[in-house]
Amino acid sequence: MQKITIDYKNVYYPPGGILIWIIIFLELFTFGAALIAMAYYGNQEIELFHDSSLKLSKTFGLINTIFLLTSGFFMAISVTELKKGNKKKFQKLLLLTMFFGLLFLGLKSFEYNEKISQGFDLNYDTFFTFYWMLTLFHVIHVIVGLVILTTVYFGIRKENSTTSIEDVESSAAFWHMCDLIWMLLFPVIYLLF
Repeated sequence: MQKITIDYKNVYYPPGGILIWIIIFLELFTFGAALIAMAYYGNQEIELFHDSSLKLSKTFGLINTIFLLTSGFFMAISVTELKKGNKKKFQKLLLLTMFFGLLFLGLKSFEYNEKISQGFDLNYDTFFTFYWMLTLFHVIHVIVGLVILTTVYFGIRKENSTTSIEDVESSAAFWHMCDLIWMLLFPVIYLLF
């Protein structure tokens, strides 16, 4: 049987494979449509959206942005290190990636708790309906991303690991998608209105 090789420089085989990129484009489309809907409703209820957005902490949003961007930075470097064959450095950088992802979730949980205690729940008004739906959907993606990264981390540690570079690239692509989605959510939810 002839061995099949994949030319990763070919557009049909992007890093991580075509399927992960189809998922990423579908997710970006979903979030994009929701953000367009939020902007539309925000334009219909300008004062309500402005007043409600003032109830959010821009500081929390900015710190969480820094957490995710830092996490994405470590993810990118970790993939590079693995490609160089530096498995130990890859593992350390992947742990840092996950640590900053956990910091994001911790601060987001604190923010959620604060909003709930102040009565700003899903039914408070249209702005907070969008806030909760969009940010909770993003949090779910971050949790899924952390589960994937944890699986990759423990997979690479095994003596006879079956975790491939394609698996690592797929997990990195998914993680960067979480970063990108937050980079769309943060300005619209925290700064636009």
